[in-house]
Amino acid sequence: MTCRAVLLAAMCGLVAVISPLSCIAGADELPSQVQELLDGFCADYGFPGATAAYALTDGSIESVATGLADVEAGTPMTPESRMLAASIGKSFVGATVLALEADGLLDQSDLVARHLGDRDWFDRLANHETMRIGDLLRHSSGLPDHVHTKAFAAEMRARMQSGGDALSPEAAIGFVLDTDALFRAGTSWAYSDTGYLLLGLIIEQVAERRYYDLVAERFLNPLKLTATAPSNKRRLPGLAVGYVSEDNPFGMPVRIMDQDGRLLWDPAMEWTGGGLASTSRDLAAWGRAIFGGFAMAVPYLDRLLDGMAISPDTPDILYGAGIAIYKDTPHGPVFGHGGWIPGYVSSLRHYSNHGVTISFQINTDVGIADDSTDLVQALEAALADLVITESGG
Repeated sequence: MTCRAVLLAAMCGLVAVISPLSCIAGADELPSQVQELLDGFCADYGFPGATAAYALTDGSIESVATGLADVEAGTPMTPESRMLAASIGKSFVGATVLALEADGLLDQSDLVARHLGDRDWFDRLANHETMRIGDLLRHSSGLPDHVHTKAFAAEMRARMQSGGDALSPEAAIGFVLDTDALFRAGTSWAYSDTGYLLLGLIIEQVAERRYYDLVAERFLNPLKLTATAPSNKRRLPGLAVGYVSEDNPFGMPVRIMDQDGRLLWDPAMEWTGGGLASTSRDLAAWGRAIFGGFAMAVPYLDRLLDGMAISPDTPDILYGAGIAIYKDTPHGPVFGHGGWIPGYVSSLRHYSNHGVTISFQINTDVGIADDSTDLVQALEAALADLVITESGG
């Protein structure tokens, strides 16, 4: 039995006697230390399963897994298990916008109306005359977020019960039509998935290509992110089962996948709000590339990291072109994004002073969606302390 198989059999580190000579001698200790840490979090917090990965300055990437990808079937989580990456997908949207800007097909200073003003619903959007592409990128458009409206939650609940297909992007945008602006465009910050759906429409219009085709051509294929793919259908190969709380706002059952591996709701409605299934390993590789400055042939880091403070009270936390920027942390500046979607939580963080990128995915949002647990923050901090210290980063 291999070391990996023994660790999987342990399931959160609860059993197994492992020979030091068979598993440790002559091997790099950091992967086993990360494995032990993740097992400990699984046991302490009681989540079904998780994966974690880290990328170092030498280009090496390691990935580990703990717990179960399917609780009912007893299927182990593996490093190859995929999950919905949720809003981490916004970093791909931002990168696509920057690539198209470099091609001269759009500019962040463009009024959104220049590209979408002919849509029959456009003038019913708040700030439709003044918001710019850069405002959509940085969540400074003043648009509400359709995901957090009561009407959207009711629609999701109805579609769950009827088995209905995904809303189109324009139908999702419809939930914020004829609503007041949260503030004047460009003057403040409020997270808006709606704004990223508008970006998707702009991307496809100026490029005359499907967004997912552009992402594959520009980033997934060149960077060999082979485990990352559109989450635009109910059956996604290799997807771990996600679990939600009984009182979730969308009326979903606790297990959000049927026994045949088909999601009970259509994730295609997320689209450019996130819209990708991935692994922790691929996310770490993506973070290393995008924040390392080699995800594109043209210079882009200054535009990527040109951020806006999310609040006057936290001037060191900014939002750039689809990425979050933490200017002052115990390990120096951190760039990345988090992701939440019913049943899944993800984290991607790049520690720029150390050249270290760390990601993880968990197949439940219980206690995380309502901020009743510190799991995500605690795991981010513990992984950073361990990997940066032990790797000499």
